[in-house]
Amino acid sequence: MPHTRPRMTFNDEGVCNACQWAEDKKTNVDWNARWKQLEHYCEKYRSKDGNFDILLPVSGGKDSCYVSYRIKHDLGMHPLAVSIVPPFTFKIGDKNLDNFIAHGYDCIKIYPNIKISKKIARRAFIEHGQPLMSWIIAVQVAVFKTAINFKIPFIMFGEEGEMEYGGSSKLKNSPFYERDDSIKIYCSNIQSKEYLDEFSEKELYWWIYPSEEEFKKAQLAIAHWSYFEPWNPYRNYLIAKEKFGLEERSRPSIGTYTNFAQTDTPIFDLHHYLMYLKFGFGRCSADASIDIRRGALDRDQAVELVKKFDNAYPEPYIDRYLEFFDMTKKEFDAVLDKHANKNLFKKVNDRWTPTFEVE
Repeated sequence: MPHTRPRMTFNDEGVCNACQWAEDKKTNVDWNARWKQLEHYCEKYRSKDGNFDILLPVSGGKDSCYVSYRIKHDLGMHPLAVSIVPPFTFKIGDKNLDNFIAHGYDCIKIYPNIKISKKIARRAFIEHGQPLMSWIIAVQVAVFKTAINFKIPFIMFGEEGEMEYGGSSKLKNSPFYERDDSIKIYCSNIQSKEYLDEFSEKELYWWIYPSEEEFKKAQLAIAHWSYFEPWNPYRNYLIAKEKFGLEERSRPSIGTYTNFAQTDTPIFDLHHYLMYLKFGFGRCSADASIDIRRGALDRDQAVELVKKFDNAYPEPYIDRYLEFFDMTKKEFDAVLDKHANKNLFKKVNDRWTPTFEVE
């Protein structure tokens, strides 16, 4: 991972915090003790009145399938799954979510108001280069509000991405995170209150965070599974395929060599392309780094993959983006031009081309 990744830190030897954590997981973390902590929290929050005792954000993908299986079958919890449906989806993502539910899980699907979602997404795309931000915020807010409404204080997300992939190390030794962490880290400090100039608070219900007082009253314990067990996306994929019949794409995702992750929505493909233009690393760099850390690739192999796949323009979905963001192609290109890092890219034949080389 390059130093351009937000919140990424390096030690004196130039090793990023994601790779430091990958080594710590093997040698310095007492995973037995952390699993006992998880068992303790499960007993603490286990329902005594028949209510659900843990809330699980799910997409039907590999990670939510894995965590849900362990929570229900290995820890004996009574989970309520909640899926925040993206603005427009892949058929394979819809199929995997429905297949997950069919394997015996109570699940609420939330479809935030599409008209509002589109307008928030358009503004976040233009202003911040964040085409997924409307959904990212809703995933946090809608999960918290559902937990409060159903009086379920225990929430379990999948991985803590900052530790696993590079970023803030604040939560390295904490099983839970707070409201401010959600806003500042996972939502890049972008709050939907900035959209009150266009929408009412009622209209922004799925995007405006519960107040600090509401959080305190609900005593939410918001956890990541990766704190309690070493996180391994490929293991998650294999278990999801075995237990839930998870299906992958027929070909690799745009910008990488894998075909089994982030099959929810085509906006992920644009999200990764913007990531590449802003920071100089793309979807393949992220995937290859994960595979290096788990020992599935060496660095030379990863470099070749990055050279082949990273700079991938999401051509197949452009028409869908233009319709979703209500833009002309010229307006769409202007947003890409606005956010492209001019220190890392130059425009050649109407496409941004890297001026650097991964070695």
